[in-house]
Amino acid sequence: MAYNKQTAERVRNLMADQPGFVEKKMFGGVGFLLHGNMACGVNKEHLVVRVGADNYSDAVMRPHAHPFDITGREMKGWVMVSPTGYANDTDLTEWVQSGIDFALTLPPK
Repeated sequence: MAYNKQTAERVRNLMADQPGFVEKKMFGGVGFLLHGNMACGVNKEHLVVRVGADNYSDAVMRPHAHPFDITGREMKGWVMVSPTGYANDTDLTEWVQSGIDFALTLPPK
């Protein structure tokens, strides 16, 4: 499965300076990890953001966001954002920062 390489490049540019940053091919796309914990990724044209259980309800209610479900089983704590929801740099930065903030609450792997 292909993923949007331009979106991946935009995310990479926002995260590459973070300590513990690693990029991995996963779930048919690309994931961006901090200290071994996934913060966000790109799957097809969608931005995938790990927001955690506490932030999930608010995040999934934001415009252009929906539950992360690529297997027929929704993953709580993760959202997918349609391209319209991260088209401008401000929105993308906000989503990516949400993933960074959550990933940094987790112990390093």
